[in-house]
Amino acid sequence: MYVAKPVERAEVEVERELTMGFVMGGYIAGSTWDGRYKVAAERLKAVYDWFDYAYDEGVVLTGRDPKSSAADLIITMGADLVVGSWEPCAVPSFNVIKGEYPEVWFLGNIGSDITRGGNFLRFFPRQYQAMYLEGLVAGALTRTNKIGIAVGPPCVQNWRRMAAFYLGIKEVNPAATLYIKYVGEWYAPTVERDVSLALADLGCDVLTNYTDSTAPVEVCEERGIWYVGKDTDVVAIGRADIKMDIIGAEPWSTTDTVAVSFDTRWEVIWYHFLKEYLAGSEAPSTLVFLGMDDGIAVPAVNPFLPGETFIPTVDLQNNGKIGVEAISPAALPYIPDNVIELVELRREQMMRGQWDPFFEYELVAGVESVAIPGVAPARTPGEVVKPARTAVSDEFLLGQLNFSLEGIVKVG
Repeated sequence: MYVAKPVERAEVEVERELTMGFVMGGYIAGSTWDGRYKVAAERLKAVYDWFDYAYDEGVVLTGRDPKSSAADLIITMGADLVVGSWEPCAVPSFNVIKGEYPEVWFLGNIGSDITRGGNFLRFFPRQYQAMYLEGLVAGALTRTNKIGIAVGPPCVQNWRRMAAFYLGIKEVNPAATLYIKYVGEWYAPTVERDVSLALADLGCDVLTNYTDSTAPVEVCEERGIWYVGKDTDVVAIGRADIKMDIIGAEPWSTTDTVAVSFDTRWEVIWYHFLKEYLAGSEAPSTLVFLGMDDGIAVPAVNPFLPGETFIPTVDLQNNGKIGVEAISPAALPYIPDNVIELVELRREQMMRGQWDPFFEYELVAGVESVAIPGVAPARTPGEVVKPARTAVSDEFLLGQLNFSLEGIVKVG
């Protein structure tokens, strides 16, 4: 159990202090996911002197009871809001414990299950928007026309991610093929390495991963192929000027390997809930799904990114640079100007809330689909689940997109 240490913070007038507790499925060190949670909490602590946090890490990986972890954070640390970093931290534990602590808000990350209600609230960022942009870069960058993903468990979260990435790839390179291979877990460095090596052996010259360890980027460095990052700016880790040094003393890679990446600003989502909590809301948001057009206007002394005054929920970021500037200087010579212009255009459109890949394109089911009882049936290969230029609900994207897209190839 960790309690945050005091840091220099700006003064904001709030009548009471507030503590957020984190039930973390994995560990902070060496993780693009739970590590980035700590960065988000530390950034909020640096800005708001009424905010504090505590966490319990490794809960799922060590087989401990998330309910007991949550209760400990409430009783021992005085947590007012408790966050589950992995869906198994929240479902079903938070839905059970919420009645025992009606004054506490329980926030659960979403994998596939969107159960919610009362003081059990659910959330996820629209990471897929940045992943679509990464797909544009990956599709232009590949020379073998083979791109690979080391995928954690099969779930809606991962099918949504790979779908957006694939839509970006195919927009700029119809000849490219996306290969996926499952790791089966969110954090399993040895398996992540083996899966990444298998994809590289298949001829993939651009890799990404929907898992949490450093193993995939290490494979890319060893094999001399491009890596597309996720969840965290892995090149900026170790940089104190943008407060990424708390989850690693040294960068995990360089822009010679990381072609582009994106950063998830969990602090934006936490701030959304914190504002509602401090306002005394009796009907808080039960499903929060924020994207590039949502963010935080930061103070003059910016502990997020130097010089930036608005921080969106998710954005391309690589070595502290954002937007198209996040594309590696080493990768730029291999990417046509029109693709760079398209990345910039689509990012600007999504920042304004005027464009989204899941509105624009049709979604055609591929060979992989898993029925979610009572929620979504298994899809037939070739089935047009969503026509082009039609809207889909947040519930669909978060809990019902239970299929891979036509053309994505599952390996093994």
